[in-house]
Amino acid sequence: MATDMTKGNISKHLVKFAVPLILGNIFQLTYNAADSIIVGRFVGKNALAAVGTASPIMNIVIFFIVGICMGASVLMSEYFGSQNIKKLKREVSTTMLAGLVFTIIMISLCFIITRPILQLIHTPNEIINDSVLYLRIIFCGLIFTFLYNVYAAALRSIGDAKTPLIFLIISSFLNVLMDIIFVVYLKWGVPGTAIATVTAEMLSSVFCITYVYIKVPMLRLSRKEFILDKTLLKITVNYSWVTAMQQTCLYVGKFLVQGAVNPLGVDSIATFNAVNRVDDFAFTPEQSISSGMTTFLAQNRGAKKNERLKRGFWSGMIIETLYWCILVGIVYFSARGLMKLFVPNDEGNVIKLGVNYLQLMAFFYLLPSWTNGIQGYFRGMGDLKITLMSTFLQIVGRVVLSYLLAPKMGIVGIALSCLGGWIIMLAYEVPLCIKHRKAYFRIQKNNVAS
Repeated sequence: MATDMTKGNISKHLVKFAVPLILGNIFQLTYNAADSIIVGRFVGKNALAAVGTASPIMNIVIFFIVGICMGASVLMSEYFGSQNIKKLKREVSTTMLAGLVFTIIMISLCFIITRPILQLIHTPNEIINDSVLYLRIIFCGLIFTFLYNVYAAALRSIGDAKTPLIFLIISSFLNVLMDIIFVVYLKWGVPGTAIATVTAEMLSSVFCITYVYIKVPMLRLSRKEFILDKTLLKITVNYSWVTAMQQTCLYVGKFLVQGAVNPLGVDSIATFNAVNRVDDFAFTPEQSISSGMTTFLAQNRGAKKNERLKRGFWSGMIIETLYWCILVGIVYFSARGLMKLFVPNDEGNVIKLGVNYLQLMAFFYLLPSWTNGIQGYFRGMGDLKITLMSTFLQIVGRVVLSYLLAPKMGIVGIALSCLGGWIIMLAYEVPLCIKHRKAYFRIQKNNVAS
């Protein structure tokens, strides 16, 4: 169901939008978490390390596609906010056609370069073959990843975050079920968990497309409406390449950090895979609140509701901070239990390393809650280059610090490098955010006066 965020209670809109998005993203994360838990406990730590080493590379590609859809969704939200439904449909069509061509090209390229990339980050010989096979299977399913994300982005742009959640819940349960069948009972190992993930992605895309064509007329495209609008394509590329590069930059950073972790040995690689899964679950609500801010601000910018733009930003930042207040206690006191989800009790060193990392990160998570809120503001206001630059600076700082600290401090050095990256990011974003808000509202005020 579409939701018009240009009127009504602001905090209620943000929470109502963010909660299903949070749940949806958490269920999506269960794809990878289920892979890690099941292969770690039923195949072994080498299999866990293989999936962990593959994950940053997989995420670079997947989140490039997600970034394209995120950029397009800002335009979709703006057109919906101004009630220009014809332009909204044309934007969906243009993103769909251009994105499909791009995704097919990306699949072909990724299939070829998988092994050289893994060798570049010094992947140990005992796990590289499993990592290559896992990635190639995942890459074959990228077409389903794109189809789901483009239709989910379109639904969220009109304020419907609940429907994509429902489909993710269903496919997530199916993914876990298939993981158990393929890995535990059929003994297919690492390839089995990749096949389960791709099948789940395929089902979620089928569900989402079917729903749109049956229930959402404003997003339903007839055959003659599948048009590649060159003018809109240029605008979409300007938005999407920035968000795609931002998402890619983030995961390229994780990929490079993986290169700092790999020389520490299989125990540290397995630990890093496990704690990355916990990090993802911790960050997801922060990112979802940010996405709610983006949609809210884009709709109200399209409707020229300036007072709601001001209040929406501060409401979002307060919600981000309140979330961290809950998160810090949960992660700090549950660190050991969280690690035991991924490895059996006899892997005591992996558990110990993971606990040290997570108890530090529990406090550090406050900073990305603020950076996500500020990025949600800039995306919603259509100024995406700042989000790219701030992410780039954060990643550069994190990667440099990880290579300096990891050899001396191990996995704790990786946590401290995250802290350093977020401090750099805030130092760049905060002054620009203050300047941007003052300039924008001054211009709007002068326009009204004239």
